[in-house]
Amino acid sequence: MAHEARLSQRTLIFTADDFGLHERVNEAVERAHLYGVLTAASLMVAAPAARDALARVRRLPELRVGLHLVLADGAALLPREAIPALVGPEGRFGDDMVRDGFRFFCLPRVRKQLALEIRAQFEAFAKTGLPLDHVNTHKHFHLHPTVLGLILEIGRDYGMRAMRLPSESNEPLWLKPWIGLVRDRLDHAGIAHNDYVVGISRTGQMTEGVLLDALARVPDGVGEIYCHPATAGEGALSAGMRDYRHADELAALLSPRVAAAIEAAGATRGGFADVFGELHRRGAQAS
Repeated sequence: MAHEARLSQRTLIFTADDFGLHERVNEAVERAHLYGVLTAASLMVAAPAARDALARVRRLPELRVGLHLVLADGAALLPREAIPALVGPEGRFGDDMVRDGFRFFCLPRVRKQLALEIRAQFEAFAKTGLPLDHVNTHKHFHLHPTVLGLILEIGRDYGMRAMRLPSESNEPLWLKPWIGLVRDRLDHAGIAHNDYVVGISRTGQMTEGVLLDALARVPDGVGEIYCHPATAGEGALSAGMRDYRHADELAALLSPRVAAAIEAAGATRGGFADVFGELHRRGAQAS
């Protein structure tokens, strides 16, 4: 890919994470794509409403769908008997990512089970028949070097071409070198990625005002704006989402003011395959 082609584009990928978590999430994804600015969604293949998500996708041929690998705070795909070192009695990953990160790095038997689960989730996505637009991880666990290494190795077998780089402009200084290493590993592996992301520091709070502020300062390059929309309903979607403003995030994606701000910024929208396919074509023409 020609460097000049990458810089000449101002493109935005609007992604909804946790697709398949709940029918309220799935309904929001469908509405935000049909009537708003949403271009992509990241599917949790083992989540309770994954089948409903897939049924909706069949009606949305322009929605770009990727794999949202769940390796923390969520349901595993494999039965507990296959990965007893990873999940609790109910077949769910824990939320102590520091502890699990040490175990992934230090314990070969844990890494082996982790690889089995990652491959199973890739395999489940492949069986949907959907093109794999991108890959990311729940709570950005691919920042862990062992997790990233396994995804790069296994993803190659399933045609993975793009991943989210969780690099936000206001990220802590201590994190920047680590993000740089992740960027280098993706580049070395030939995996396309966004230049920057919007959504980490305001996770669950990606309201119209937040989006308008981000769009007023959008830089050149490829940006991914990700969020967690859902329709209104009783109770939190998960224990960690009690303070999430899901309905407000959906309203932001449907907002005419947000659509106008994208146009004013001179940005085009698409999924990872759209964006990087176009940049690749431009680079080939320039070379």
